Amino acid sequence: MILSIESSCDDSSIAITQIESKKLIYHKKISQELQHSVYGGVVPELAARLHVEALPKILEECKEYFPKLKAIAVTNAPGLSVTLMEGVTMAKALSISLNLPLIAVNHLKGHIYSLFIEKEENFPTTILLVSGGHTQIIEANGLNDMKLVASTLDDSFGESFDKVAKMMNLGYPGGPIVQEKGLKGNENRFDFPVPLRQSPNIEFSYSGLKNAVRMQIEKLENEGSLTEEDICDICASFEKTAVAHIMQKMKKYFKSNRPKNLAIVGGASANIRLRTAIEELCSKNNTKLFLSELKYCSDNAAMIGRVAVEQYKINEFVTVEDIDVQTRLKGF
Repeated sequence: MILSIESSCDDSSIAITQIESKKLIYHKKISQELQHSVYGGVVPELAARLHVEALPKILEECKEYFPKLKAIAVTNAPGLSVTLMEGVTMAKALSISLNLPLIAVNHLKGHIYSLFIEKEENFPTTILLVSGGHTQIIEANGLNDMKLVASTLDDSFGESFDKVAKMMNLGYPGGPIVQEKGLKGNENRFDFPVPLRQSPNIEFSYSGLKNAVRMQIEKLENEGSLTEEDICDICASFEKTAVAHIMQKMKKYFKSNRPKNLAIVGGASANIRLRTAIEELCSKNNTKLFLSELKYCSDNAAMIGRVAVEQYKINEFVTVEDIDVQTRLKGF
């Protein structure tokens, strides 16, 4: 079995995955959403302190599996450096004390392999990765054969939801809150600009849309007060535009590539409007759509363990001395 650790942001998670069967033997995640909601977003230093408390508690429940472990896996990039370090430090200690090889896992590959938890790999697949930190199109042909074909120039899809929620003091994480408010709102009340509408390039940007929302909120506040109806209408109009931007670029991609398989992964892939729009696009183009189970969309150690199984098979190990943490990665 492989023990995997995930601490790239605000979720403390550990999993045990059986190498041969790929069966998930144990999986636990402790979320920090409540503690960070006070601040309207993740506070890195607070997240690191909470990992220090949570990870040892989860590990205590895994001790019975220690004799069966063949490797220790851990997310080492990308993510917040102070939180990644907590997981990596624990992984180093376990590797040394149990005399087991260490596997460094790319968090983004983890999201892709969330599709394959307790399943066989299925490649080639075009991936739309939408999370709090990333908005990317990836052409994935295998574990170490992945090509980044489009990315965001600034904010990510998920991050823009968090920031819009913060502007109106709605809490954190913003994705589910904005979606819920939007269901009660008029999506046509505010005509927010679709980013990069005239650009022929397949790339994403959310800073301009975020700024347009901010200006509308300030205008309403200056005119009197921001009512519940205003908030719901802003959420609906923003979400409509945010998804329209992704779909415009995905349609451009499909015109030149039209993949046989497409998957949406990442925490923001739980967005209902986005899922529905992607389903329609795939249906029109005879593209097979794959989705992660909702419980594996956000950060978790189960997906890290699934990647680690494939890395273990090809002896893709790192030494305790060489493993490092990286906040950003240019590719795969």
